[in-house]
Amino acid sequence: MRYFDLQVNGYAGVDFNSIALTTEEAKQACSALEEDGTEGILATVITDSVEAMKAKIRRIVRAREEDETVRRVVVGIHIEGPFLNPADGFIGAHPRDQARSASVNVMKDLMEAADGLARVVTLAPECDMGLATTRYLAEQGVVVSAGHCDPSLDQLRAAIDAGLTMFTHLGNGCPQNLPRHQNIVERVLSLSESLWVCFIGDGIHVPSFALRNYLRAATLERCLMVTDAISAARCGPGGYTLGAREIKVGADEVARSPDGAHFVGSTATMLKVDRVLRELGFNDDEVAGLCYERPRRAIGL
Repeated sequence: MRYFDLQVNGYAGVDFNSIALTTEEAKQACSALEEDGTEGILATVITDSVEAMKAKIRRIVRAREEDETVRRVVVGIHIEGPFLNPADGFIGAHPRDQARSASVNVMKDLMEAADGLARVVTLAPECDMGLATTRYLAEQGVVVSAGHCDPSLDQLRAAIDAGLTMFTHLGNGCPQNLPRHQNIVERVLSLSESLWVCFIGDGIHVPSFALRNYLRAATLERCLMVTDAISAARCGPGGYTLGAREIKVGADEVARSPDGAHFVGSTATMLKVDRVLRELGFNDDEVAGLCYERPRRAIGL
């Protein structure tokens, strides 16, 4: 089985969000990904200062230029932030002090750093005044994905009309306790015919029974799996980093903040996601659709 992952923050001990990422480290991560059946990824850079994000993006671009394995595996870059909702729960593991309203000029700077490799940008539609950044990205052929956000139904519809085509890890990047009906999960599911809906398929970020429900509600044809993997993926318990953030992975192999308050990315591999889906009763074709075919189709491959 082949896999394609749209959200990989790091892998096999390597952090793609390190300001000091080397080409050799990137090759190490990409070689491990290939060994685990992942044919291609979007290396994901999360919220930081704009200058730091640009530097991290440039490190990935350089590694891709310098090494054939990295070039083969890293198909593009997923820029997750900094235009996210800073409210409790919605900001998730992203540094709240670096979250900001969307700006076309800032986005242009990040795009320039990516040198044509930006494939997906995750932002909060309610933080994009007039949806100018959404429109700009859509015009550039970049997939605009909503995430770490709480737009109203009308705001979400307007964002779709402006070029939004995806939702980042539904069921995460939101508070643990939500209003019964008026919540971001229900809104996205109600508009799933217009969106590619991504889920972290490790059975932990979204419990397996809930994942099954979401897939039924949105329909398999509109859904795809990601790992949201960090450097701890494939490595086991211990201490890791995601950019400047410290992470602890316990015996349960769940990545959490040092205080244990919330998840910080995932230790999952696509092999783990495959197992979770098969335990839910999905067959080869369905797993391939969720983990390879639709992730590629969603970004135009």
